[in-house]
Amino acid sequence: MMLLADVLSEYPDRLWHWDRQVGVTHAVGRVPTRDNGEPSYDYKDLRAMKMRFEEFGFKLEVIEPGLNAQMHEAKLGIDGRDQQIEFCKTLIRNMAALEIPVLCYNFMAKFNWIRTAVNTPARGGALVTSYKHDLIKDAPLTDVGMVSKEKLWDNLTYFLEQIVPVAEDARVKLALHPDDPPVSPIRGISRIITSAEAIKKAINLVPSEYSGITMCQGSLSAAGENIPKLIREMAGKIFFVHFRDVKGTKEDFCETFHDDGQTDMFEAIKAYREIGYNGPIRIDHVPTMYGEQNDEPGYGEIGRLFALGYLKGLIESREKIDHVAIKDNRPPSALKDY
Repeated sequence: MMLLADVLSEYPDRLWHWDRQVGVTHAVGRVPTRDNGEPSYDYKDLRAMKMRFEEFGFKLEVIEPGLNAQMHEAKLGIDGRDQQIEFCKTLIRNMAALEIPVLCYNFMAKFNWIRTAVNTPARGGALVTSYKHDLIKDAPLTDVGMVSKEKLWDNLTYFLEQIVPVAEDARVKLALHPDDPPVSPIRGISRIITSAEAIKKAINLVPSEYSGITMCQGSLSAAGENIPKLIREMAGKIFFVHFRDVKGTKEDFCETFHDDGQTDMFEAIKAYREIGYNGPIRIDHVPTMYGEQNDEPGYGEIGRLFALGYLKGLIESREKIDHVAIKDNRPPSALKDY
């Protein structure tokens, strides 16, 4: 059974209450922060956050570093990268000590996910984020200048050669997130995890049973991938799921309500069931709805509640169909007929 999760703030707020009320059981946490806002990789801070979640009824299943802990020096291969890699090793070892099984990471250098608009009208006037590459392709370079794909692949190899053995010893799963948007370059900085083939290549740079992927459906759908097909191809390597969708192509897309995008979401859940995926799945990038401030685009509260209900309904319907098939003594290969 998949683990219904949501990304939550470090301290209890009303979303913690709402998520418990609608049936979320597992938390995705950011790297804890110190009083000065800097990330903390210390055992005591991670333990304190885990205990807060547990006292509220959530199991902390995934650490997904926020913007203040993205290790951009390591990605760019500049001064400070070895120190950041040591911080990452410390985090993994502390996660193991606290039985937190999954670390979600990405290799988007200098900046994380990017949009050219955060107030694009969607169904009923809800606001979503969107990306048009034509609006940004001539934007000036950043302060780090040009960064080639070859350099990023070298840096990723260096990073994984350091990190994967630690993850193996700790038995913590590394879940690589694809680039968002999956286009290259952006402001002179290449992106390398922009397709299914690229993410497969990346996790095989240092092969390990603890090196796998975050199946971000929205990023990979924008890249033109068939999501249900890819889920089946990646069986055994999916450690975490970001459940979201888009309309359009990698160079021109908008995000959508979870029931209004280009992916057959029921077929996606069916594929997860077929491969026996039983890890965390969190709803991601929701519309800002009527009455909400659009101050955190993609992470509105009302949209999350809608998405969680939709996801729960898909999971329950798939489980009941599978139960009927098994009750009818259908072989596993026949489940695809339902």
